[in-house]
Amino acid sequence: MSFSTCAEISRCFAAATAAASAKPNSGKSNGTATTSLSFLTPIGRYGAVSSVSRSNKTNRIVVEATQGLTYRDAGVDIDAGSELVRRIAKMAPGIGGFGGLFPLGDSYLVAGTDGVGTKVMLAFETGIHDTIGIDLVAMSVNDIVTSGAKPLFFLDYFATGHLDVNVAEKVIKGIVDGCKQSDCVLLGGETAEMPGLYKEGEYDLSGCAVGIVKKDSVINGSDIVAGDIIIGLPSSGVHSNGFSLVRRVLAQSGLSLKDQLPGSDVTIAEALMAPTVIYVKQVLDLISKGGVKGIAHITGGGFTDNIPRVFPEDLGAVIYDGSWEVPAVFKWLQEVHLSLTFPE
Repeated sequence: MSFSTCAEISRCFAAATAAASAKPNSGKSNGTATTSLSFLTPIGRYGAVSSVSRSNKTNRIVVEATQGLTYRDAGVDIDAGSELVRRIAKMAPGIGGFGGLFPLGDSYLVAGTDGVGTKVMLAFETGIHDTIGIDLVAMSVNDIVTSGAKPLFFLDYFATGHLDVNVAEKVIKGIVDGCKQSDCVLLGGETAEMPGLYKEGEYDLSGCAVGIVKKDSVINGSDIVAGDIIIGLPSSGVHSNGFSLVRRVLAQSGLSLKDQLPGSDVTIAEALMAPTVIYVKQVLDLISKGGVKGIAHITGGGFTDNIPRVFPEDLGAVIYDGSWEVPAVFKWLQEVHLSLTFPE
């Protein structure tokens, strides 16, 4: 299997706990921490990735790669997005974490905002609207829980060209379900009807979650040391990132959303529309048991961009290919990718 199929498209959490897998960057004299990854023929941002490193001097992820089917091929320029974040950071110093921290007495309010990307386009095509709201909540609460924060409330934004009340109700129902899974409150939101901006039947979503954590309980990765273990929590599938690339692969696969997913008993639509796992209760329970030092939410940019975000300087990671079961949807995406890259 190709490790970076999961690394670039799958979403999960990586929690560093005391034991054995973060490693010092021995053999590097320039202060660059290296993450050692073994890849076959991946699908995603870089093509085939051979190694990843983080430079203390530039705070940039450096990747050695060979070319394959990439996000840029699908119309998404992740490097441009990273450049925009860099420019914003100059105007608003302190941003860049998974959630923003605001001091409040002996605690921090932790806030995060996100959308669901082009997964909404599959919702339009499949008519599955009652779970996309779960995805929306998950995108934000999974970010803020990386600091150890318990979500308090959520706000949503629903935008469309012409309001279909029945569809909107299904979407909001999913948001309510997501809030229940997160043990937080849907505090309010905005419905915007903007004729001419969206095609008939289309809508877009965004949301914001706010949580709280005691200042002396914030998890930020600063205590991670060489020898700590990285634990991955499983995803339900693609979650809510990488769908521009997924849709491109699907379009070239010769299959439709109604077809059965190879190696599975569900359709491709069911596999791709499976709601994002909300990790809040699971992660907070792990934190309560002690030993969790850093948490990374694996979203856009995959393992290679997100795991180093929680490491102190001069630390890297070794991740063992084959140490987890790969969901059928990722095996299928890779097989299609291989057939496109290496036609017989």
